[in-house]
Amino acid sequence: MKALLQRVSRASVATQGSIAGEIGPGLLVFVSFGRSDTEEDLEWMSRKITGLRIFPDSNNSMNLSVSDIGGDILIVSQFTLHADSGKGRRPSFMNAALPETAELLYSLFVEIVSHSGLKVRSGVFGAMMKISLINDGPVTIMIDSPSERTS
Repeated sequence: MKALLQRVSRASVATQGSIAGEIGPGLLVFVSFGRSDTEEDLEWMSRKITGLRIFPDSNNSMNLSVSDIGGDILIVSQFTLHADSGKGRRPSFMNAALPETAELLYSLFVEIVSHSGLKVRSGVFGAMMKISLINDGPVTIMIDSPSERTS
């Protein structure tokens, strides 16, 4: 599993001209699932995302998590995070989970993160989406689950 986090002042995702999800201060999280991802990866990633200290404290040091600030989380599926562009000019997505599996993992991941008690919103799996955001910092961080680092 891969996640790309952006610390935002606000973010929204729209599909077919209507807002599917929007948040205030917090994290916009793009997620992609690999062929070997398990529920353990989802749980690990949820803990990592909600506990990662990337928000400023009173000294303007990145010392607080989205949980600490009571921030929001917007989760958007983006299989292109699994792109392998090492050969040629067309990316390969061979390491990405098959769509049926990825959709199940995405739904489960949104549910797991929702158990954090934070406001969690999501995009629409497999849809063409328009993302709007104001990146705060800017702060953008890529996270690979343990199974991604060992494969």
